[in-house]
Amino acid sequence: MTTEEVLAVPLAELRPALEAVLMVADQPLDTLALASAVGYPEGEVTAALTGLAAEYDEQGRGFELRNVAGGWRFYTRDEYAGVVEAFVLDGQQARLTQAALETLAVVAYQQPVSRARVSAIRGVNVDGVMRTLVNRGLVEEAGHDGEHGATLYRTTSYFLERIGVVSLEDLPELAPYLPGIEDMEEELAAAAHVPEAPAPDDVAGEPEAAAAPDTDTDPVEGTE
Repeated sequence: MTTEEVLAVPLAELRPALEAVLMVADQPLDTLALASAVGYPEGEVTAALTGLAAEYDEQGRGFELRNVAGGWRFYTRDEYAGVVEAFVLDGQQARLTQAALETLAVVAYQQPVSRARVSAIRGVNVDGVMRTLVNRGLVEEAGHDGEHGATLYRTTSYFLERIGVVSLEDLPELAPYLPGIEDMEEELAAAAHVPEAPAPDDVAGEPEAAAAPDTDTDPVEGTE
């Protein structure tokens, strides 16, 4: 099958397809990357991008499409900078969600760490939460993983300021907030519906001491 035959039945119209890809991009994309993503020749992609940029300018939209540093990306217009700034600063006053606090704690104790690693530890995708933490100035990029090239993240001085410590060495130890081995064994036994065997020294039939209640304390709970 030739290229012309493939393009004769495109999966989507070119301009909407480009808009969809650019909407989720977190960095400028060059025409080659965009052409590969939408399945059109690079020349047609360049023409479509130029047309979209002119169309947004003509319509006076609140955003514009720029070709910056060899890549295309959406930007808010300069004349609306005040509105955007007010919105962002207002959002800075809101408290972090539980998901954001958990993600921030992982970064604080594992840094420098990639988003993939944080996602693996938490068991959920953290891309959106990481963007929030970066926008709030609590987390920043810290280079790239030498093996995989993934972006690494670390906490900022603003993070230390907000939780009231001088350095990362002053962070609380994690051990008091982790379940003991006895608690973990009990939870595993309960999950498997397997009754626990009596302790070897439990000959008098006396009940074992109850496990200490979980503290459920988050070392960064007070972060705003």
